[in-house]
Amino acid sequence: MESTTFFKFCPNCGSQNFEYKNNFKFNCHKCDFVLYHNIAAAVAIVFTFEDKILFTVRNVDPDKGKLDLPGGFIDPSETAEQAACREIKEEIGLTILPSELTYITSSPNDYLYKNVAYRTMDIIYECQLETSTIDITAKDEIKELIWMKRSEIKLESIGFVSIRSVIGQYYLL
Repeated sequence: MESTTFFKFCPNCGSQNFEYKNNFKFNCHKCDFVLYHNIAAAVAIVFTFEDKILFTVRNVDPDKGKLDLPGGFIDPSETAEQAACREIKEEIGLTILPSELTYITSSPNDYLYKNVAYRTMDIIYECQLETSTIDITAKDEIKELIWMKRSEIKLESIGFVSIRSVIGQYYLL
């Protein structure tokens, strides 16, 4: 992801004499204000049923129209498992427990939203389901749910680098 700044002025003193290195460290040369734009934590859940994986089709940018996994950002004071359960309830109406999640891996990702380059660390879990009947509850975020056989998954149809990487590495062996 190329370096961009979403600041036009120092938020502390209003100066335009600053640098923003690697979408990470904002440093004002006038007042010495420093802001670190650290990693944002997110979760994604690989739901499996038989030999299929559940994908969402994104209804919003970034990567609108591309395949994704259910999940989202971790709120302050939440564990990754709590966030996963909350996001799943919000997006597809399923109530799952942290004990039903199996940790798979973590993967860095870039998330460009409204010209702000967020770097995320996506924590990926797997959850096996007993049924493939699921509904969308967050229609503003999710256009469609698609169950895909592992043999039918095309990595180029998946939007985020982190999700492509995890699916390719762990599920298309």
